[in-house]
Amino acid sequence: MARTSGLLLLFGLSGCAIGGAPYYTLFGAYFPAWIFCALFGILGGIAARIGMVATGLSEQLPYQLFVCVSTGVIVAVAAWLVWFEQ
Repeated sequence: MARTSGLLLLFGLSGCAIGGAPYYTLFGAYFPAWIFCALFGILGGIAARIGMVATGLSEQLPYQLFVCVSTGVIVAVAAWLVWFEQ
């Protein structure tokens, strides 16, 4: 049992070795691509909050935090899918 679970863990660790993890070089350092997608998601959540306040929807909509976080996650995943064509 322990040997089987150890082998399964090793297979999971080799996932990025197949095609290489996407990264960008900025200022001499390597930045993973997911950081940029996370930044897009944060900006998407902020834009959703600004849009809700500007339209007056924030007074009517319950659970605004969850809506903004969900919007941010959707924007981040969409950025990843569009940017890296996965």
